[in-house]
Amino acid sequence: MPHFIRLTQFVCALFLLLLSQVAIAQPALWSVEKNGITSYLFGTVHVGDSAMHGLDPRIKAAIKSSQTVVVELNTEAISPLELQRKTLPFMQQKPGSTLKTSLSPVTYKQVKDYLSKRKIDIALFESYQPWSVMLTILQLEYQQAGFSEDYGIDKQIIEYATHIKKPIMELESLEQQLGLFSTLGAQNDAMIADTLKQVEDFEQYFTQMITAWKQGNYQKLNTFYKLSFDDSEYGQHAEQVMLIQRNNNWVATLTPRLAKSAHFIAVGALHLPQQHGLLTQLAARGFTVQRVK
Repeated sequence: MPHFIRLTQFVCALFLLLLSQVAIAQPALWSVEKNGITSYLFGTVHVGDSAMHGLDPRIKAAIKSSQTVVVELNTEAISPLELQRKTLPFMQQKPGSTLKTSLSPVTYKQVKDYLSKRKIDIALFESYQPWSVMLTILQLEYQQAGFSEDYGIDKQIIEYATHIKKPIMELESLEQQLGLFSTLGAQNDAMIADTLKQVEDFEQYFTQMITAWKQGNYQKLNTFYKLSFDDSEYGQHAEQVMLIQRNNNWVATLTPRLAKSAHFIAVGALHLPQQHGLLTQLAARGFTVQRVK
């Protein structure tokens, strides 16, 4: 695997693509109540800048009042060696296949040109799946823009929960998340083309997204969602794989638990809105969902 890529970043990088222009006033915190039991739902971003170091006191208080903290995946609980062992089989090409054979000549050249401008030899990636190249591109872009997963809200929540000895529950396993990327790979050319288009103005719109997230603007989250998943075959496929199916699975898991004990749920911000988002689905199951002022 190319030495400049940290495996832990692969887990979060795709969500940068989905959250490219997200804007959520103070980051949105929601209470979810049923049977007199109040849980909390928080939309996060997976990377940030140094100004995002330190959790909002509201978030700390909500975590303290909950019995369990729920995250998409607790990468802090996986050693680098174990992470590499589990990740590589998903990333590597099958025998007889290469990156070049997995992409059209036009798309392959676009990737080669992108990497060449950054003095990276595409040969380093020939044995890897196109989706791993996509995530590498996103990683390079957010690092260049001055952002790091070290300041990501998910990571800080996990660290704080660990510090105060709160149990941490994962909604997915590492293997499940890697499987999502493999499913996206069914449309390799469209996936890579969409990524390269997104990163043309990456620094500007990602910076704007982080600024908006700090300030808070939930309306823009809905607007961005509609822009992110267009009517193209790939757009609809990505929405189903990355959001709708996962939201449905999470709601099925969370519903009985939230009716019995208080949880603090931290997931990517785009999992909250729309008719299939967690907010609407939990409300439909009899929970009182309100934004915390």
